[in-house]
Amino acid sequence: MSETNTPEKKQRIKPIIEGAESLSLGISMVVAIIIGVGLGLLLKNLTGLTWTLFIGVGIGIAAAVLNVYKAYSKQYKVYEELAKEKRYKIQKALEDDEDEDEFEKHY
Repeated sequence: MSETNTPEKKQRIKPIIEGAESLSLGISMVVAIIIGVGLGLLLKNLTGLTWTLFIGVGIGIAAAVLNVYKAYSKQYKVYEELAKEKRYKIQKALEDDEDEDEFEKHY
């Protein structure tokens, strides 16, 4: 019985994993900025210069932007793979045919 339930369990777990990945993007942004602020505070305490705090904040923000860019790149690759599938190309061709028929009716 466990062999027949395995594909169902995988199908149920997949959306949960995808949701966790999306959630982890927001968490990683916050964590990157917090780590940057911590780094800035460390630099400030080591050097005694207040402006070094802003270096750490800048590094944290840059890391957060990099995380967003990586997530965007990953999702764009998935989008490109879906665009190459035949079933979506057929749907687009059908929609194009329907649009042409609508224009012919108005003449």
